[in-house]
Amino acid sequence: MPAPERVPAGGLTGDAGPSGAAGDTPGPPTGPSGAAGDAMELLTRGELTVRGRLRDASNAVLYCEVALDGRTAECVYKPVAGERPLWDFPDGTLAEREVAAYLVSEATGWGLVPPTVLRDGPYGEGMCQLWIDEADEADEESGRQPELLALVEEDEPGEGWKAVVRAEVGGGRTALLVHADDPRLRRIALLDAVINNADRKGGHLLPAPDGRLYGIDHGIAFHTEDKLRTLLWGWADEPLPEDAVEVLRRLTGALEGELGGRLAELLTEAEVAAVGTRVADLLRTGRYPRPSGQWPAIPWPPV
Repeated sequence: MPAPERVPAGGLTGDAGPSGAAGDTPGPPTGPSGAAGDAMELLTRGELTVRGRLRDASNAVLYCEVALDGRTAECVYKPVAGERPLWDFPDGTLAEREVAAYLVSEATGWGLVPPTVLRDGPYGEGMCQLWIDEADEADEESGRQPELLALVEEDEPGEGWKAVVRAEVGGGRTALLVHADDPRLRRIALLDAVINNADRKGGHLLPAPDGRLYGIDHGIAFHTEDKLRTLLWGWADEPLPEDAVEVLRRLTGALEGELGGRLAELLTEAEVAAVGTRVADLLRTGRYPRPSGQWPAIPWPPV
């Protein structure tokens, strides 16, 4: 995540309003003690102290420290009090949808979303998510973190890349937007299809120094209508790999049990049912979805 601007915790003023690992990489995200369960306990029960604010966000995003029994961690806190209403998402809150996305991610077993909870904080109830330090340029140059997105002048993507769309780059020139043919991105693309993510920008992909790739900012998701907007269209209409099919089958059972019950606490009945419908459709077609043509397929701004 980008470095926050450290500001006094004087209140939600100004432009406040809410914001919204794959392959052979390690398993689910871990907290300070090295266990995902410890991270969740820390986020849920720890004392939140606001240290700064991310000014570039369109909604209130606070950079915090959370402490419990001598353990500390950095986290992001997005209070519901800072949310700006969205006309096309009238039900629920962005914070609830962010937590719902984490629950679906955990049900896949892929650990694609950092630990996320709904809790009370200095400005009331909100989403609290473990802070993820991004890999720096040295990591990328060493080959540990390959580039995920690029603009190329060629008409076709090179080996190891998938074409997304041709874009104007100024001066009457165009370039081809491509993303890496990376198994970590494949898994995030499937998660987005399941939760109907309407805002998968490039900046919402966080490569961590340990090789994991996380997705963040899932507040605009779970709509009952098809609103999938993403930069990860490179696999559109391609067959799903077997591990993805197995995950979808597992989600089918989970939605009929505990996962469905937990989602019902965060989403409307129609939104939970729509998750099941999307999973069933993916299993029926056995392919990644294509743009519907009824909704802009690329988020803006894309990065």
